[in-house]
Amino acid sequence: MKKIFLLLSFLSVFSFGQTTIKGKISTNSEPLAFASVFISKLNKGINTDENGFYILKDIPKGNYTINFSFIGFKTKKQNISIENEKEIILNIQLEENHSLEEVVVTGTLKPVSRLETPVPVEVYTSAFLKKNPTPNIFEALQNVNGVRPQLNCNICNTGDIHINGLEGPYTMVTIDGMPIVSGLSTVYGLSGIPNSLIDRIEIVKGPASSLYGSEAVGGLINIITKKPETAPLFYADAFSTSWLENNIDLGAKYNLGKKISSLIGINYYTYNNPIDNNNDNFTDVTLQNRISIFNKFSVARKSEKEFSIAGRYFYEDRWGGEMQWNKNYRGGNEVYGESIYTKRYELLGKYQLPVKENFVASFSYTNHNQNSVYGDIIFLAKQEIAYGQMTWDKKMNNHDLLFGTAFRYQFYNDNTTATKEPEKTKISSLFVQDEIKLAEKHSVLLGARYDYNSIHGTIFTPRIAYKWKPSKNDIFRVNAGTGFRVVNLFTEEHAALTGSRDVIITENLNPEKSYNINFNYLKKFEMGNGIHSVMEFSSWYTHFKNQIIPDYDTNPNQIIYSNLNGYSKTYGVTGNLELIFPFGLKTMIGFTALESKNKRDGIISTPILTEKFSTTWGITYDIVKWNATIDYTGNLYGPMRLPLLGELDPRSEYSPFWSIQNIQFTYKKFRSFELYGGVKNILNWTPNKSTPFLIARANDPFDEDVTYDTNGNVLATSTNPYALTFDPSYVYAPNQGIRGFLGIRYTIY
Repeated sequence: MKKIFLLLSFLSVFSFGQTTIKGKISTNSEPLAFASVFISKLNKGINTDENGFYILKDIPKGNYTINFSFIGFKTKKQNISIENEKEIILNIQLEENHSLEEVVVTGTLKPVSRLETPVPVEVYTSAFLKKNPTPNIFEALQNVNGVRPQLNCNICNTGDIHINGLEGPYTMVTIDGMPIVSGLSTVYGLSGIPNSLIDRIEIVKGPASSLYGSEAVGGLINIITKKPETAPLFYADAFSTSWLENNIDLGAKYNLGKKISSLIGINYYTYNNPIDNNNDNFTDVTLQNRISIFNKFSVARKSEKEFSIAGRYFYEDRWGGEMQWNKNYRGGNEVYGESIYTKRYELLGKYQLPVKENFVASFSYTNHNQNSVYGDIIFLAKQEIAYGQMTWDKKMNNHDLLFGTAFRYQFYNDNTTATKEPEKTKISSLFVQDEIKLAEKHSVLLGARYDYNSIHGTIFTPRIAYKWKPSKNDIFRVNAGTGFRVVNLFTEEHAALTGSRDVIITENLNPEKSYNINFNYLKKFEMGNGIHSVMEFSSWYTHFKNQIIPDYDTNPNQIIYSNLNGYSKTYGVTGNLELIFPFGLKTMIGFTALESKNKRDGIISTPILTEKFSTTWGITYDIVKWNATIDYTGNLYGPMRLPLLGELDPRSEYSPFWSIQNIQFTYKKFRSFELYGGVKNILNWTPNKSTPFLIARANDPFDEDVTYDTNGNVLATSTNPYALTFDPSYVYAPNQGIRGFLGIRYTIY
């Protein structure tokens, strides 16, 4: 009896030392189902049920910060002190986030409200990606204003991302702020980032070289992954199209012990259905088998400082070519095909040092192997990039300082004649940034970066930004700076490998330099009756020195590379308007008008594949009583100059106006499930409808029936009346027509 009494006394004391926290999360008196409740100090969290209720059990004595969050709403933090309470009730009201209050990190390398940052940053959440489901990030960006995914080959569908009319190599892509996609992966590396792991995408238009170094000349796309602590317990998203494309995204979180939480994501995409709707005996869309596995770990520390590490493995097998091609023809000259095997490893991490000052160490490593054939041309390449960075964030009076140092090592080798021996490049960097609060409504940001490149020597890139905030809903920004970029031709200009053009390099190529100025005005206003609106306009001017532009015009059988003897410039205006209505309607429309000119040896010309005008839109309507949502998205592009093969080439020198539009219906009646379906490219537009052919000499891909004169120029003959050679570079838009899609999402919180 005495033992039982002692046991009950012990249990009573133990339970007395543990507290239960419970309550309800809501907004405007409406419950928020599956909202997140998380105590980072204990690495303990839960999600609300379908009625918005939550309960956290067995919370020991101590002082804690509880985070309440939900997608599309402002995160709320509640400090709490627990002594001997058995139960604490916390009812929380969350406010809807109308995008401008979002915290962004890309523009200044430190967390700051989007409305307060001196550098304009556009934010696109995971909800944006769901409006037009795609199997990769490359396609997902097609409805972002001023950002255009550009296909560079009709056969293997390689591509890059243009920002404000600048070519893809001028766009830097990072994951969680670390440079991941560059060099070889600018062609194929955007394909396999699992959408299920993306929290948001932050985009900076304009040079960011003073913070991020080479390649961030035209703009920066920062893909920010979800935190394991706040991600769903399990997530699955699978869809298929009428073209028999199949995509599945899986995400799950789990704990390793009490302090380590982990988030794993898997993306698998397959398309193995050759289609030739334009009857040129070549596949209209590249066939692919791709898998990507991403795993992110987060360690809970007593100091609540960040410690995370992530890794990704990516493998892809893609091919396009003549309809009768199979792997037995790989590398031969009987049947033409372009076959690319890509194997890639990535590792990245971040660690806040355990000191009073805010020191953050970050690193990334990538290993990229490519085994590809373009007809009978074999291209083998390997690239390794190691990157380390240390930053110190320090506030002193009216100064918000950031000091940093970085080191980048790159190994590159391929089997082309342009790479006589492996290239090893080292770049050591120092950078500093100071945002000075001049007055209540005025601030200026000064920044500079010093790089020492082991091949090209010293490179200096300064920047300056000015912000004027006349009211809480208005902000005016001016940004100016310089950029630099070191060129790797064979990873950036795919036409150098496909087709029959010879590559000519006329000199030792120097790094490109740019000078840029950008004006931005943003206004947030309420229109009455619960209507919210955000309006943003920007104008920019970029001037290039030493730019390297592939010359397709001088000789139609060559691509000539040299530093530009003259100048290149691009300038334009862009605007976005977002309207949110209280009855479930959300609209977003954007436009960009730009001009791009090159002056080479006194001759002014327009660069190829640069549109003068584009617009994008997205309309979402939530029908509450039907538990349904309708999304209508689309884009429209103006004419752009295209690469022709000579004066006799019958194809148009400029593309027509073209538009890709999509519609989607989502049904949300079932708990944890969403059913969605719709139609992509509802206008059934393809580029072959406005031209006699896309691929030049598709009937003779090895140029066996081409006749040349003594100077190597192609002669017109009865079998080749237009004096053409085989070339698939006449491409500016996806050659994939209308198709239906159907999918399902399943989420467990």
